[in-house]
Amino acid sequence: MSEFVRLEVKDGVGTIWLERPKMNALNAQMQGELGEIAREADARDDIAAVVVYGGERVFAAGADVKEMATLTYAEMVSRAHGIQAFTRELAAIGKPTISAITGFALGGGCEVALATDVRFAADNAKLGQPEILLGIIPGAGGTQRLSRLIGPAKAKDIIFTGRFVNAEEALAIGLVDQLHPADEVYAKAVEWASQFVGGPALALRAAKGAVDRGLEVDLQTGLEIERAEFTGLFATDDRTAGMTSFVENGPGKATFTGS
Repeated sequence: MSEFVRLEVKDGVGTIWLERPKMNALNAQMQGELGEIAREADARDDIAAVVVYGGERVFAAGADVKEMATLTYAEMVSRAHGIQAFTRELAAIGKPTISAITGFALGGGCEVALATDVRFAADNAKLGQPEILLGIIPGAGGTQRLSRLIGPAKAKDIIFTGRFVNAEEALAIGLVDQLHPADEVYAKAVEWASQFVGGPALALRAAKGAVDRGLEVDLQTGLEIERAEFTGLFATDDRTAGMTSFVENGPGKATFTGS
């Protein structure tokens, strides 16, 4: 049983709840639990899409600095892979994922949000990568995912200064995708995720894989990734159902089984 991370499934949408009061500081135990829950959400057939949520007060205020403060270089060498592993596992969920951000999403919390496909934020949310103020840099994907999302210059400004980014600026630079009142952001995220329930699960997984893997390579290699994913879908029942329904009944009326 996980102590600080919980997976709740309702009507085809899985919610990963971050629950370590008061600020959801991501200690090593919580990081490990988040990775395990992410793998479970990826594997479960009753989950079509995933919401990550820290509650109405805060998303996650970062890593547990008290836990890291006394670590030596040698100790961090053995732990650094684990610090990246939980966001890698979250990013590897082969289903649409969305963060519902309230309050602070800082440091490791921002890196959790960056590991999802989409980010909805409360209009009072604050995001950032303040690790530089501790004499370190982001270590759970922040330098890589942030720069890919908003561009290197904006990412460097945020990482170099360690400043907090308010909700309006986050929306303007593409760090988040929508703003909502704090008491509505979770419901809006669930609404977004719900549109994929009953959808073509294998095609969604292929689309996500093609985009994410394509960002890591040159254009020609990315096109080969797309070609392989596109061709493979012609072996699925959903492709047959989708095209047959389109021909017979017009668009948007197919029934998919995820096979």
